[in-house]
Amino acid sequence: MQKLLIFQSLWAMERRHTDGFEPSLDENIAMISEAEFDGISAHYTNRGDVVRLNDAIRGTNLKIEAVCFPRSVEDLRLPLDLAAEFPVSHINLQPDIRPRCVEACLPILDGWMRLAADAGIPVFIETHRDRMTSDLFFTLDLLDQRPELPLLADLSHFLVGREFTFPVDDENNALIRRILRNAHAFHGRVASSEQVQIEISFPHHRQFVENVSSTALADS
Repeated sequence: MQKLLIFQSLWAMERRHTDGFEPSLDENIAMISEAEFDGISAHYTNRGDVVRLNDAIRGTNLKIEAVCFPRSVEDLRLPLDLAAEFPVSHINLQPDIRPRCVEACLPILDGWMRLAADAGIPVFIETHRDRMTSDLFFTLDLLDQRPELPLLADLSHFLVGREFTFPVDDENNALIRRILRNAHAFHGRVASSEQVQIEISFPHHRQFVENVSSTALADS
């Protein structure tokens, strides 16, 4: 039986206000826990940060989505070692390289999947701007070569990158559904054709918010 777990990203807790005040890690964890999220999304690229994070969540039952940004196969070893020591729900891998042909990507993807399988830790490749998966068509070509590649779908980047017209037509919907068939997790943004993450309360964004809601109902 499938169960939807909802995580809150730590970066989204940053205020970035002109007063310069930022809540502490413990304060952010307390707010996330009190809001009854299932877990948090946080970087797993520095051991000291990971230790502090796991100290902060102790006793909360919060799970962790571990985020990393490898530029080579070997770069994934540290996040996997940290995830083995400090368990995670899964690793969200943003492939921080931009080969210009699919064939150059395949040995790297295969290497990451091999390391993940050896470690017994789920690793999902995120679709994200300025990454190997920046372009929708290129990512679809990758799936043609590696049909079982596990993705983490952040679809907003494709929406902006291709400047989808509104409403999204059947052809583009079909392309996105191909991505979704490989998606093991999602990042829950609402985007417009020009902005990767919109303020959902603004009246001029209502059409995009309502389209997401109606699509979710149609797929349920």
